[in-house]
Amino acid sequence: MPDVYISRQPLVNRQSKIIATRLTLHFDDGASTKDAAKTLDALTEFWPLGEKLVFISCGNAPCDAELLDWQIPENATIEVDSASFVEPEAAILIDALKAANASLCLVFDTQAKAALSSGVSFRFIAFDAQRFSPAQLKSFAAQTQPYGIGVAINVRDSQGFQDCLDAGVNAAASWFFKHPTKAPAKALSPGQAQIVRVLNLVRKNADIKEIEAALKQDVALSYKLLRYINSAGFGLSCEVQSFRHAVTILGYNKLNKWLSLLLATASKDPMAPALMHTALTRARLMEVLAQGLVDRQEYDNLFITGAFSMLDALLGVDMDKVLESMSLPEPICDALLGNGGVYGPFLDLAKSSEGEDGKELAEQVGMLGLSADQFNRAQMQALAFADTMEL
Repeated sequence: MPDVYISRQPLVNRQSKIIATRLTLHFDDGASTKDAAKTLDALTEFWPLGEKLVFISCGNAPCDAELLDWQIPENATIEVDSASFVEPEAAILIDALKAANASLCLVFDTQAKAALSSGVSFRFIAFDAQRFSPAQLKSFAAQTQPYGIGVAINVRDSQGFQDCLDAGVNAAASWFFKHPTKAPAKALSPGQAQIVRVLNLVRKNADIKEIEAALKQDVALSYKLLRYINSAGFGLSCEVQSFRHAVTILGYNKLNKWLSLLLATASKDPMAPALMHTALTRARLMEVLAQGLVDRQEYDNLFITGAFSMLDALLGVDMDKVLESMSLPEPICDALLGNGGVYGPFLDLAKSSEGEDGKELAEQVGMLGLSADQFNRAQMQALAFADTMEL
């Protein structure tokens, strides 16, 4: 079966939270929507179930009836181009959409009238932010309000995101928040520096009393740490009640992995929830992809690399400034500073999974000797993990 690779974008709402994920299908040479349906069907076991919706886009390929030939999860929404409703085989698609009874999103264009009058019900109407001016977007969003909830796609930057919200859409698919607009700070804040001190103590296997004393200087840190450890994503069979209890159950190495997440929570950025979700997805994706490719004891370090890969955006400090005060293994620092190393290819693939270049994504997957199926499954597992964490 020809390969289909899946990349992702978050759908961010007015409260700067990720409320859905938009998956884009990238078709390798010879791949069809029938292959895409088989690819999606193979992900059933790993599908991220829960409150967050998952939009499915065929990218540059047209959506046809064959895409619907899979067990569509309840939280999935299929994107359909308006142009598909004026194609010669439009009647077949319309019948298939009605029969599937799935949540649908119409990608709006000048031919949308045919789609809106087809008798097919749409839950969402998506507007390509690169095709319409803010004024046009505002007009179209108002006109289509009775037909579905307005969302935007292909938003490039923070100004574009704000323009879409001002035009009346409810959320936008974009990575604009990965690129801070403020100038980076020269050093960590006192709160951030305190977390680094605790992290360094854990990495040095300091006495539990010493680490507990450092944590007690900021009660919020202890609370956040226990909340993370007790999240569904961690999968413990009992509730961890204290830091000492956590050390007993997890050991220092595992605890370091989870304590690392605290540094990201020190962000005051209004986009922190979206950044944290992205960091967690990268962390889990890298950890899963590495299984069988590196020594088991390195899995946690790959998780930490992914979790720390957004620190410059989260903390508003250049990455080199963040790392100079931390006692991290050289492979983690190399990857975070763009110097390659053992973990570099895993981080590069995690970043490519957030892009729109299907060829680059396929190349990065191939460089690690992985199949499209292995990568797609890992991505679904990572999304499901990030969704279960209490941010």
